[in-house]
Amino acid sequence: MKTNIKEILFALFAFTISFSLAYITQIEIVKNAVLLAFIIQWVLFIPAYMFQTEKFYDLSGSITYISVISYSFYNSYNPDDLNLGNIILSLLIIVWAIRLGSFLFNRIKKAGEDIRFREIKKSPTRFFMTWTLQGMWVSICSACALAGIANSIEINSYFYSGLLIFTLGFITEIIADNQKSKFRRDPINKDKFITSGIWKYSRHPNYLGEITLWLGISVISFSSLEGLELVTLISPIFTYLLLVYVSGVRILEYNGNKKWGHLESYNNYKKNTPRLFGFL
Repeated sequence: MKTNIKEILFALFAFTISFSLAYITQIEIVKNAVLLAFIIQWVLFIPAYMFQTEKFYDLSGSITYISVISYSFYNSYNPDDLNLGNIILSLLIIVWAIRLGSFLFNRIKKAGEDIRFREIKKSPTRFFMTWTLQGMWVSICSACALAGIANSIEINSYFYSGLLIFTLGFITEIIADNQKSKFRRDPINKDKFITSGIWKYSRHPNYLGEITLWLGISVISFSSLEGLELVTLISPIFTYLLLVYVSGVRILEYNGNKKWGHLESYNNYKKNTPRLFGFL
């Protein structure tokens, strides 16, 4: 019972933090977009729990990104003053969301399940908490873009710099995902860890790409923000903390140590290859 209450309180905390960030901006579009993100997640949680499935969890995250960005763009649209910056930024996030969502959905479809949810989905409060956390992920990561689009994205040196950073991150993520998928498809690599391609230079290049592209989104949005709206630039920092210390890297490193920790080759790989890049 205590555990259930903690999970509900944590879900409430995640929502409060996310909406508070939106409220600080004092931009109605941002506040409504954050509410929309959580509503979508909470609605989709119902059939997911009823049918005990996590197969569309990641896909729903992408759908939520597309929904909130589309909402912000639509409500900021002025037919008499077409903003190219808004169009480009919206398309960048939508294309990223479609690519990542379809990739993760197909991966789970082939695997049959996402083992992260094997026990979680049995508990309504734990499962609800994970869907709420995804709403938090969408809200905080996209906050600077939502605010920037609402204010109209300016095309200047920050825009072009951010576009370059985003492109580098997006390409890195795609290459990393494709290389690992190809590695796993080869039967000879069963129960082995990847050290080829860009995985030779980073133990988690896919997450490095993810963090980098959100840094690019923040740089693009920067010059369109002012005052307390600048707090939304927390996006890449939140992404880094989330992927390194909460999900992603932390879980993969733990599982890797359990599976290959006894191998000298794996320990040498960890010793000589940065977690992300350089000291990160």
